[in-house]
Amino acid sequence: MIIHVVNPGESLYSIGRLYGVPPFKIADDNELTDPGRLVVGQTLVILEGERKHEIVAGESLYSIARQYGVTVEAILEANPQITSPTLIYPGQILNIPPRTKRLGDIEVNGYAFPDIDMDVLQKTLPNLTYLSIFSYQVNADGTLNPIEDEEVIKAARDAGVAPLMVITNLETGGGFNSDIARSILSSEEVQETLLSNIINVMGEKNYYGLDIDFEYIYPEDRELYNDFLRKVTARLRPMGYTVTTALAPKISADQRGVVYEAHDYPVHGALADHVVIMTYEWGYTFGPPLAVAPINEVEKVINYALTEIPSQKILMGIPNYGYDWTLPYTPGTAAKTVTNVGAVNLAADVGAAIQYDQKSQAPFYYYYDMDGKQHVVWFEDARSINAKLRFANSKNLGGVSYWTINRYFPQNWLVLESLFNVKKVL
Repeated sequence: MIIHVVNPGESLYSIGRLYGVPPFKIADDNELTDPGRLVVGQTLVILEGERKHEIVAGESLYSIARQYGVTVEAILEANPQITSPTLIYPGQILNIPPRTKRLGDIEVNGYAFPDIDMDVLQKTLPNLTYLSIFSYQVNADGTLNPIEDEEVIKAARDAGVAPLMVITNLETGGGFNSDIARSILSSEEVQETLLSNIINVMGEKNYYGLDIDFEYIYPEDRELYNDFLRKVTARLRPMGYTVTTALAPKISADQRGVVYEAHDYPVHGALADHVVIMTYEWGYTFGPPLAVAPINEVEKVINYALTEIPSQKILMGIPNYGYDWTLPYTPGTAAKTVTNVGAVNLAADVGAAIQYDQKSQAPFYYYYDMDGKQHVVWFEDARSINAKLRFANSKNLGGVSYWTINRYFPQNWLVLESLFNVKKVL
């Protein structure tokens, strides 16, 4: 795998010649809708594919390795018929391995809404370990608002992906509700009702496990939430179900704020099979222009998490979206959500050149709209995804979790597939 950043004047033809890869393959792999329209600063993932090399007189394994950007050891591994590096001869055909050596195994969770396009889902499932279907909203009396998830569950299981039932304290038509969470956490009777309903749904619909995403819990309800998690895991694990929880991105145990205080990292780390750490939303809808998941900030969260939670239980959050802000930024005004593919298409439409911020490891660009107002767009590309995945590997994390997989981002999966073998639990 090579991540190529488009330079001024380049075309798919010239880039293909540079790497010895057919232009149509680059277009197909990256699913370019208009291959003739590249953006300066745009990333392209170059997959060399299977390559053959015929040895000519005067060549050595060292010179061949340098020519293809691989190591002699990698060539020997791909050609077990060679018993000694010096025993090669003109006319011999060598298998040339990819430049990127896989880093190992990884678990991958993807959040999806039940109405996800089935073609997008089918393309994505080979790259997932778990599919978290979002979401069953809990009510103050312990009942659940139903969702139509049967088709998605079946597709996941048919592909060997474990479907997770997600429960949230979202209110209908609104956001996360602290009072709904309190009603559940403060009543043994309501918790019993909720658990009974969860178990019934999981059994009827063939779920693999439960993902609890309770947010904006009142800080004073922290121990009540911990006790609820103890009850859930004690009930579900003997039945063969796994339990995953979603946690706000904290950098210390005593971090203040209703988003953070009730999320007790050590307790979740001890009880849950996995914890999804929501390492995104530094740049958010009603906030100032920032990278959505700057790697320097993500690192602070993961470093703290590793002091409280076993590394293999951690699934680091990765956003599959970006934002478009109107400048100058006015507090309280909303940014527009953009897809990563859509961000590049917009840059092409407005003639913007994509830049890359090294500190946050994220792409961005500026442009002016038809009314003469300046905008800035932050999003994800192959470079930022590569940085996040390699960081997760460097910390020996269990894996990553995408929010969400509803919009297909081809380069993400090309990078992931090049770096890792995705674990399957079914």
